Amino acid sequence: MAKAKTPGRRPQTAQPAIAVAADAPKKPRTSIPQFISQVNAERRKIVWPSRKETWITSVMVFIMVALASVFFFLVDTALAFASRNILAIGQ
Repeated sequence: MAKAKTPGRRPQTAQPAIAVAADAPKKPRTSIPQFISQVNAERRKIVWPSRKETWITSVMVFIMVALASVFFFLVDTALAFASRNILAIGQ
């Protein structure tokens, strides 16, 4: 019957981890014109949102901020009320 591995224990290796990183293959360097052409190719893939999408997203953010502020105001008020009453009991 096989023995179960103990979690948290790592097997001991003879070589340090630094030697493994040194054996990694090196990437060829990219020339500047090739790099610029790759950047332009990636830039052409960008899709910008329309004015309508930007407007709708902005309105949704403002609504969520308003809801969050109301929620935290109510929670803060309730906790202040509770802490005042608890501290009043001790007096």
